[in-house]
Amino acid sequence: MHRKLGWLTLCALLLFANTAGAEMIEPLRYDTPIVRVKDVARIHGVRENQIYGLGLVVGLQGTGDGSGSRANVQMIANMLEGFGVTVSPNDLRMRNIAAVMVTADISTAVRTGDRINVTVSSIGDARSLQGGFLLQTPLQAANGQIFAVAQGPVSIGGFVVRGGGSGAQVNHATVGMVPNGAIVEREIDSTFEDDGLISLVLTEPDFTTAARLVSVINQAYNSDLAWAVDQATVQIHVPINSRDNIVGFIAELEELPIRPDVNARVVINERTGTVVMGSSVKIAKVAVSHGNLSVRVESSTSVSQPPPFSNGQTVVTTETSLEVEEPQNQFTVLDGGSDVQDLVDALNAIGASPRDIIAILQAVKAAGALFGELIII
Repeated sequence: MHRKLGWLTLCALLLFANTAGAEMIEPLRYDTPIVRVKDVARIHGVRENQIYGLGLVVGLQGTGDGSGSRANVQMIANMLEGFGVTVSPNDLRMRNIAAVMVTADISTAVRTGDRINVTVSSIGDARSLQGGFLLQTPLQAANGQIFAVAQGPVSIGGFVVRGGGSGAQVNHATVGMVPNGAIVEREIDSTFEDDGLISLVLTEPDFTTAARLVSVINQAYNSDLAWAVDQATVQIHVPINSRDNIVGFIAELEELPIRPDVNARVVINERTGTVVMGSSVKIAKVAVSHGNLSVRVESSTSVSQPPPFSNGQTVVTTETSLEVEEPQNQFTVLDGGSDVQDLVDALNAIGASPRDIIAILQAVKAAGALFGELIII
């Protein structure tokens, strides 16, 4: 039997500072890049919408829905009845057909006649959609209005082969795509300008970034055109000389440079042992000790034979050995204000693995020495 017991000893060291008087504190500067406004914000009203429909995939080689799935049988019966052929659903056994859900995203930029990609997903017990063809399927929005019609060959990007009690499969065979398989029949109404006002919505809401965006726009046009409504929305007055060319004005806004602010975050994936730390993460002065205690218990069986011509009996005995191994612990001290590089160097110096680093970071956060948000996914 082998057991491994991990332990962490953490000590938070208090720092005291005396100030003789009030002083102006400079804001912290982080190494965030300068990006375009279009990379951190979007125009309010320009968005995508979801549409969906229920369809049939035909032409399968016996890999469609079985007799236990009644959806495709009823759909086929309804379709045949539309062509004037009346059949009973109980008389249909079609392993070459699969009932599917067809989904797609349609943006406000597409126009009637444009083509969009659709995703096809089996809703029955079909084994594979390989080689199938999607019949004409209307795609509707949540309000019930039809915005597109999909049809075409299904591509699953893989294959499924079975035979002789064995098989092979590449990728997920019951979900596929129809590239450019839907034709847009109705456009989505959108307005991004309202009485001379447009709104920019930050993809990562932040008060500091919103304030910087307002400052950048006002400085670029030398006028108080922009103001922040909240941490996510900045409204802008369209200049009078740009009212006839709002698209050009928006294009100018999107190309303005801005340095967005970032939150201090440490993201941990415990399943894979991945740790990602932002450059703005800071730690207070803290002492970290890391070590592992390994206890090994082994059992061995031996046979004890009695002397010849004696009345003794053969006895089977079990011998147990105990081995304890404790590597020499290493202790490291991180100074206050240390950044990510200092933290990584210190943890590597004590030989911490990614799994150990996850436990150390959680303990440092619990000790109040990690200034940032700890996110575990």
